Amino acid sequence: MQSIARSIQQIFSRYKILALLLAIVAIWSFFTWQSEGSFLTARNFANLLRQMAITGMLASGMVFVIIAGEIDLSVGSLLGLLGGVAAVLDASFHLPVALNFAIVLGLGLLLGLFNGYWVAYLRVPSFIVGLAGMLIFRGILLAVTKGSTISVESENFVAFGQSYLPVTAGYVLGVAIFVLQGVLMLRGRANRQRYQLAVPPLWQEAVKLVVIGLIIAGFVEALNSYEGIPLPVLLMLAILGGFSFLAHHTVFGRRIYAVGSNLEATRLSGVNTRLVKMALFGVMGLMCALAGLTNTARMAAGSPSSGNMGELDAIASCFIGGTSMRGGSGTVLGALIGALIMASLDNGMSMLSVESYWQMIVKGSILLLAVWVDVMSGSSER
Repeated sequence: MQSIARSIQQIFSRYKILALLLAIVAIWSFFTWQSEGSFLTARNFANLLRQMAITGMLASGMVFVIIAGEIDLSVGSLLGLLGGVAAVLDASFHLPVALNFAIVLGLGLLLGLFNGYWVAYLRVPSFIVGLAGMLIFRGILLAVTKGSTISVESENFVAFGQSYLPVTAGYVLGVAIFVLQGVLMLRGRANRQRYQLAVPPLWQEAVKLVVIGLIIAGFVEALNSYEGIPLPVLLMLAILGGFSFLAHHTVFGRRIYAVGSNLEATRLSGVNTRLVKMALFGVMGLMCALAGLTNTARMAAGSPSSGNMGELDAIASCFIGGTSMRGGSGTVLGALIGALIMASLDNGMSMLSVESYWQMIVKGSILLLAVWVDVMSGSSER
């Protein structure tokens, strides 16, 4: 058993993203076969990515919280609360969409910082803070919505979750992303050569770039064959780019990993570790607000059940994507691929009319397996 675990760990750690992509191919192939081709239609693919975008937004914030050695169990309830508040502001107060969004995003930031203050400065374990927030936010949501679904009246609000990028703009975006990836790759090679570090062979980089180009082309072509790239998916791609830059090219990003790797050493080096942790919970609150707005716009309504079990999907996405439960390791890209796996399972099992209890069993088992791989990875390193 230990030798099998060690082999899985070595494959997963060395070819992490490749292993995840192969897992997606296997899942999509299975559901396409079982659904007689219905799973990978352009329409269902667009719907799948819209579903994934909401989980991906939560996972993008959660990955930083976990890297810093903490956890947030309140994100599903906070998503529901902020989405419900947005629906109330639209239906009852008829606020302009821009003002509505600004209020909800600000509220998400404040509630996230509130959670972070309890964890970082009052030293209450994040598990307890998140558990309390899960109950409190869900209770406030029931009070705000009075236990009923509230329809969104603004067409501009609904368009935020249901509109698509024009086909031509989608092709332009795909080319721009490919060119940007090539520039970043060349820049990375130049930086490694400048500091006399090992540089991969040029042909290897070229093959990688070609594969990325084919994935981008397939992605854009599949979505454009339906109605175009959904706006929530475009927003998620922007989050991926921004957060990846934050994690790998800023001082704050390096401090996040340092806090998760060795909190005491980072504190002794002069970093305000409490402020870093509090800021991460603030970012998590912003992502909950964005996900709540997107979910309410997509459903054209705020529901008291919105975001239910959303924390499970977000946390599972991070662990499936390779984020270590011990902190100090993880990527936004991995978390988003994990979110795609979770959304694919949800979408595929729903399409096959799998009973809800089986869906919960499968998702829970995958979460358990992902954490087991991480635990065995840590034990093998020791």
